[in-house]
Amino acid sequence: MPELRTVCKVGDIADNEYTLLTVNNKDVAVFFHQGQYYAIDDMCPHAAASLSSGRVEDGIVTCPWHGWRFRLADGAWADNPRVKTGCYPVHLTGDLVQIEVPPPKGQP
Repeated sequence: MPELRTVCKVGDIADNEYTLLTVNNKDVAVFFHQGQYYAIDDMCPHAAASLSSGRVEDGIVTCPWHGWRFRLADGAWADNPRVKTGCYPVHLTGDLVQIEVPPPKGQP
């Protein structure tokens, strides 16, 4: 069963900014964009660049190395939605921003 991991308080991340946290040995970037929070794996599946270093515009983060563009809402590559980076559901609980994290591999 997934657990909720607290990221920050509502309002702690400025628009088009992010914060990073480590979940199950992966870096996760939590973005605040156009009034919504999004959480995706920070590593570009193409060349392992940090997506949080990329530009965010119109619901898409652009990889700073080779320009691959990923939708914040579902982690899909904008040019071929079958290619994805990990994406985590975000919950607002009171004044807390939390993400749903799956159990580590090998655990129920």
